[in-house]
Amino acid sequence: MTHSSKNNPRILRQKRQKLLRELSELRDLIDGSFFERYSTCSRPSCSCHKGKRHGPRAYLVAKREGRPRQIYIPQRLVGQAREAVGQHHRLLEIVDQITEINLRLMGKGENNESDDG
Repeated sequence: MTHSSKNNPRILRQKRQKLLRELSELRDLIDGSFFERYSTCSRPSCSCHKGKRHGPRAYLVAKREGRPRQIYIPQRLVGQAREAVGQHHRLLEIVDQITEINLRLMGKGENNESDDG
């Protein structure tokens, strides 16, 4: 994108509309962090106490009732959990891009309400 097209109000509005459409596709997003860890069990004779720990076990950390909580994620849902956190990261990127577009339009004295389809 050239400098002049970067600031073209019509192109900026089209880009904003594309981003807004993408937002509607982020249906499974989770505001949280994904991690995996290895652990030891309560059986003193288990090999996990000699270095071969159990795992990896997957977890999400997300706020529930205003406090961060660790939520165990079964192995069959690990891909879905990673995707959900990734969608939240994409949401934040989209918000930053829309903010930049709106600031450019405002700087040009453009009305932010009219969008090209």
